[in-house]
Amino acid sequence: MPLVECVPNFSEGRDQSVLDALKAAIASVPGARLLDVSSDTSHNRSVFTLVGSPDAMAEAAFQTVKVARERIDLRRHKGEHPRMGATDVVPFIPVADCTMDDCVALAKKVGERIGRELEIPVFLYARAAQRPTRERLPDVRKGEFEGLREQIGTDPGKDPDFGPRKIHESAGATAVGARPFLVAYNIYLAGCDEAVAKAIAKKIRTSGGGLPALQAMGITVGGEPQVSMNLLDIDTTPMHVAYDAVEAEVRAAGGSIAWSEIVGLVPARAVTGSAEARFKLREPVRNHIIEEKVRQSEGQTVDGFLDAVAAATPAPGGGTVAAVAGAMAASLAAMVSGLTIGRKKYADVEPEFKAIQARALELRGTLMQLGRDDSAAYERVTAAYKLPKEDAVARNVAIQQALIEAMVVPMKTLEASLGVARCAARAASKGNSNAASDAGVAALLAGAAARGAAYNVRINAAMLVVKDQGTPMVQQAATLLAEVEKYVEMAKAAVEANIGA
Repeated sequence: MPLVECVPNFSEGRDQSVLDALKAAIASVPGARLLDVSSDTSHNRSVFTLVGSPDAMAEAAFQTVKVARERIDLRRHKGEHPRMGATDVVPFIPVADCTMDDCVALAKKVGERIGRELEIPVFLYARAAQRPTRERLPDVRKGEFEGLREQIGTDPGKDPDFGPRKIHESAGATAVGARPFLVAYNIYLAGCDEAVAKAIAKKIRTSGGGLPALQAMGITVGGEPQVSMNLLDIDTTPMHVAYDAVEAEVRAAGGSIAWSEIVGLVPARAVTGSAEARFKLREPVRNHIIEEKVRQSEGQTVDGFLDAVAAATPAPGGGTVAAVAGAMAASLAAMVSGLTIGRKKYADVEPEFKAIQARALELRGTLMQLGRDDSAAYERVTAAYKLPKEDAVARNVAIQQALIEAMVVPMKTLEASLGVARCAARAASKGNSNAASDAGVAALLAGAAARGAAYNVRINAAMLVVKDQGTPMVQQAATLLAEVEKYVEMAKAAVEANIGA
């Protein structure tokens, strides 16, 4: 299912009744899930993070803008953060099974509806911008509510993309757009003043010739000077790089960093990647986090797993999915066995199916662990490729070893899938005939798991530094796959015979 993130920013961070009304508006939309609310009284601003289908996000976004128009009056609003609207900005971010173009279309659809039904002028920004001058949110918002109140309707350059050519008297104007994941990150300074924060922000931001994909401004929040940043691409400028840049500048000015904060939600790699770089770790930090291991050992919901697979990250990938498919096949084989055991009609095969049931459950556990092992193996390969290229010999040895380990895991998946295919074939031919189709599905899944694992063996072998070292394993994988497919065909024939009868 397509999954979209929406992160509307509202010019209200103090009145809980308004925030509760916004939450209620989201809750009223089927399929919209509110993940986080981050409010700041000094900024007088709240950032909501919600996810759902494109239609759910479109409706939830519109309903929150409607509530904000009714409950927030910018004529009485005071806060440190720049703003031009009660709902200041509504970005849509592709998460799974959708593209940036899909989110651009969504932004246009929602923006047009806001302008038409709520009579709020709407500016399309970021990837949805219709004019180059509106790609950057600070450019769109320049002048804020008070300045735009005079400009919209008199300056053609300020004509909105949707809605009336006059600002809404209390709700202002709204920017609606589409963008990648963004990290809002603030650093508070000690031993200096707002002028220093402004100077640092000007120097480090992209528009000032500083770091790429970085917006920054200097303000005072709660009596403390703050460098407020938006990291537009954390793969280009990670959090630790922005932190180091601010720290170097504030030290040069005779001050120091007091503390920092993340606003809203961020992708895990934003934090783990910075930790790995800071500590010069050779492998992913998540491999050493006890909570991560506990979560893995306890398993996760189907939706959670599918969301993880659908995320724009390489792992979990095909190898993990292949192992999980094998585990699902084993579960079905165990189910058919359970439906056979204790039935008078199948009393003569009951001992055999008790053994099949036990074996299938054992294989399910093995395959689920192999799914976790596959993700870990991929991360070790990634870590090896990140080693310094200056020491080519050591790096190549590490890459070779990591790739071989990454071949061993799918080989084990293949072996386990063969065991599942045998169980499924027997269940299809001698198990409860009412569940023959279930046994057939088990066999088909086992076949898919085996072929997927064989693909992983071959692709990792192709990447080896010493190619010949992977040949025996590739040949063994082909042999195992042929054996699995033999049992799959046996199961299919049994199911067809049973259905035909």
